[in-house]
Amino acid sequence: MPVSFSPRKPQAPRERYPPPLDRVLTSFQGSKQAPAEPKPLATQQTDDILDAILPPRQWVEEGQQWIQKVSSTPATRLDVINLQEKLDQELQRRQARETGICPIREELYAQCFDELIRQVTVNCAERGLLLLRIRDELRMTIAAYQTLYESSVAFGLRKSLQAECGKADMENRIQQLEGELKELDRQVAEWKNKCEMTEKQNAEKKAYDDKKHAEEVAYYTRSNKQLKAQLEAFLAPAKK
Repeated sequence: MPVSFSPRKPQAPRERYPPPLDRVLTSFQGSKQAPAEPKPLATQQTDDILDAILPPRQWVEEGQQWIQKVSSTPATRLDVINLQEKLDQELQRRQARETGICPIREELYAQCFDELIRQVTVNCAERGLLLLRIRDELRMTIAAYQTLYESSVAFGLRKSLQAECGKADMENRIQQLEGELKELDRQVAEWKNKCEMTEKQNAEKKAYDDKKHAEEVAYYTRSNKQLKAQLEAFLAPAKK
């Protein structure tokens, strides 16, 4: 849909509110800003609704202040057909996804809905106002769901990070306990070796003591026999 300006079309905005170029499905009209003239009440109401659909855009170029507002020209059947074709072209050109969540498709359909509200508002301000309320309610609902989704994602992310931190702490604790277990196993093996060595030493000492005791018993037994024999031999002549 054509966009008209007066007194001339700006070439390159240089300061203050440069007009964006991303709205391709909305009809605009443009003119240099001038003192507002009194308008009929119905026309003023229609303009207010149109301004609510898309606020006027202002910029300054070469010392002149420009304002661009949504067009109040009624739409024809051909305009609606062109809008549908333009929507399909933009969806294809910007490679919007046909299904699922797609910001590009959402943006283009929002622009198309705004343009339809504009067309309805020009013919009937009341229907346009009702559609505008529906649009704002839908936007508010979507924003609420988006906020809820972002909060849920943030909550899930925090829980995931907490789980990861807890997992890291548990892994560190497991490593610490495994280290302590290895140290205890080493100490058990060390004390077991000491115990075996002590038992071996005690067994060797006992065997040595038993052998020495047996030798002493044998020595004293032998000595006792010798002394007994000597005593008997000494006492034998006296008996005769």
